[in-house]
Amino acid sequence: MSHKAGFVNIVGNPNVGKSTLMNALVGEKISIITSKSQTTRHRIMGIVNGENFQIVYSDTPGVIKPNYHLQKHMLSFSRSALVDGDVLLYVTDVVEKVDKNLNFLERVRKTGIPVLLVINKIDLSNQDKVEELIARWKNLLPEAEIFPASAQHNFNLDHILSRILELLPENPPYFDKDQLTDKSERFFVTEIIREKILMNYQQEIPYAVEPEVEKFERSENIIRIRTIIHVERDSQKGILIGKKGAALKKTGIDARKELEAFFGVKVHLEIFVKVSKDWREKPGMLKSFGYN
Repeated sequence: MSHKAGFVNIVGNPNVGKSTLMNALVGEKISIITSKSQTTRHRIMGIVNGENFQIVYSDTPGVIKPNYHLQKHMLSFSRSALVDGDVLLYVTDVVEKVDKNLNFLERVRKTGIPVLLVINKIDLSNQDKVEELIARWKNLLPEAEIFPASAQHNFNLDHILSRILELLPENPPYFDKDQLTDKSERFFVTEIIREKILMNYQQEIPYAVEPEVEKFERSENIIRIRTIIHVERDSQKGILIGKKGAALKKTGIDARKELEAFFGVKVHLEIFVKVSKDWREKPGMLKSFGYN
């Protein structure tokens, strides 16, 4: 029996549900999810294996106009996904304007690879509105195949998966058959901590932080982790820590609980906060955090 394998890259504007779709298709929580834009900063792979196929999904940051070096790297992850995949999932939803990002859509049109356009969150709309959106998207991306869906409720994802399997080329697997992602355990520690910061803080704080794992020691019954959360200014450090350390303590407890569920063992988590002035603009620091 022949074997299919290929790369399916997920792109689109912020807050349309790309990470929710990725996690639903993979069947595991690979990408963190919050209601805030720019939750996804990296390009993250989730690998699905079957007896005669391997699908390598890539979740990417939402397409934005960059204001600083970090966002330039985030945009580069999204643009690279247009040229190195076998199938492109362009995700929109029932809320965003069809013509929101025409420059990026023009790049999508020129990819030369099959495009499956997913209109997500149809559970928040009605049939007439969805049919109107389908017609407008057919105008903009006539070569794309359109799939109304709800990633949150797993609606129509089976049809998307079936079409992906039809489009995949015949290849041997690119990764070991038991591999779920290309990211390390340390990466998921930083992402889980960042997710809790996104959920627990407002305004500029979630966007001005970058967690870094200093120590990750695994023994039979416990993982000991020490992390630093980098911020850009002293005022941000104060807000992150909170009065008598209460805000940081809550974030640490929330993160530890999820880390224990993620790793399946007890976790001892230490978190410190460090002011690293203007880290979002420093190429050396960005490279050390994996933005390259």
